[in-house]
Amino acid sequence: MNEKTLSLEEKWENITLANNFIFYKVMHTHPEACKHLLELLLHIKIENMEMSNEETLIIDHDSKAIRLDVYVKNSNHVYDVEVQVVNTHDLPERARYYQSVMDVDMLKPGQTYDKLKDSYVIFICMEDIFGLGLPLYSFKYLCKEDKNIELGDRTSKLFFIAPLCAKMIKDEKAKTFFDFFISNKTGDDYTSNLHKYVEDARHNTQWRKQYMTVEMMQNYAFRDGMEKGVIEGANRKAEEDAVNLLKKGISESIITECIGLPLEKVRELKKEINK
Repeated sequence: MNEKTLSLEEKWENITLANNFIFYKVMHTHPEACKHLLELLLHIKIENMEMSNEETLIIDHDSKAIRLDVYVKNSNHVYDVEVQVVNTHDLPERARYYQSVMDVDMLKPGQTYDKLKDSYVIFICMEDIFGLGLPLYSFKYLCKEDKNIELGDRTSKLFFIAPLCAKMIKDEKAKTFFDFFISNKTGDDYTSNLHKYVEDARHNTQWRKQYMTVEMMQNYAFRDGMEKGVIEGANRKAEEDAVNLLKKGISESIITECIGLPLEKVRELKKEINK
């Protein structure tokens, strides 16, 4: 059955770790599983880490806020892990913006630039967004005139193509994870634990309600063809949807993320409602 024809209840009953809502819940509830995943993906050993509670990062009221699936920090590194099922054709630009917002978030007033931590933005994708058949595309800044010279800004952007990783990478443990990610089939203790965590999440009535609310809100916000009108009409429709969602008690940050209106505009609309 086509995913688009499923009801919300059917989507929830068939939900897997490849859904970013469930991915977020599982990794935040079980940080040891998140730590293990980062070690698998980056081939590193993480001694300690903390899960950030700031899932939405805002630079200022006039800037676009970002909502991170998994944002992890330790004394020397920051990691953002995103699940991307559909190719939105803007992931390189998103990775650029996410990394810049993370930099602003970690550097406090008065600190020097060398206090910036090593930064990783990681996308786990279901489609080969670059179309070259590689399981992993990893990027660092190199000198155009001499590729042996690295900029050394300590940033990395990695795009894992899950279906290709499940077939092509040599690391068997990582391959087992990606096979679970795309098929929900367990193959070792780690994926068996992940399967249990997903099932626990699926039976969590509070999370089910949150998922239904977010999905219904997105359907509500984009129904009637937001893309079919001219920009002016689309903006007017977005503001009308934002007002309706504010009246339903939906948070400003979620409305900003789902509808695309600047956070300041959403707050202006809320003030008008309160008046």
